[in-house]
Amino acid sequence: MTVAIIKPNSANLASITNALDRLNCAWVLTDDTDQINSSDKVIFPGQGEAQGTMEYLKSKKLDKVIQNLKQPFLGICLGMQLLANFSEEGNCQCLGIIPRKVKKFPQFQDFKVPQIGWNKLQKTNSKLFKGIKDSDLWVYFIHSYYLPYISNITTSVANHSLEFSASIEYNNFYGTQFHPEKSGQIGQQILENFLAI
Repeated sequence: MTVAIIKPNSANLASITNALDRLNCAWVLTDDTDQINSSDKVIFPGQGEAQGTMEYLKSKKLDKVIQNLKQPFLGICLGMQLLANFSEEGNCQCLGIIPRKVKKFPQFQDFKVPQIGWNKLQKTNSKLFKGIKDSDLWVYFIHSYYLPYISNITTSVANHSLEFSASIEYNNFYGTQFHPEKSGQIGQQILENFLAI
């Protein structure tokens, strides 16, 4: 099995590549459309800002590649948000795979923006959480924008001043707002579950 990590315009990839190495997973970091299309799995560990990342994807024609993928795809953090049709971050059009808008967290005194740190998931049914107890689902977040809850697409929620989609599943597209590669043993299990899909 080969995993293509879509080369982002700005991201620290050491955490995700180290996590895949621990799972003895063969991976390639690439922006080559043929390599991505021929891989068994695709991961997009997006970091940074939505508008700039979408411009980068379009410049490499990677937006069309992602939209037409048939193999399992995992978008992490911004990589999940860009599956939506629009983001308030830069007011930009995104990939349009998930029919919702990404919004910015409101500012409340008791809830800092961005949300940085560990938060508890409320789990629904997803292959990503196979073998993980609900009581163990603490994962690591860092984000200022969120995807609202979407019936039949959201597979777990978390709360930071409001309830939001912490993970999604739509056809062959999976997403985590949190960083599994920074979420210890639970995150490692989530990545292993994705690779087993």
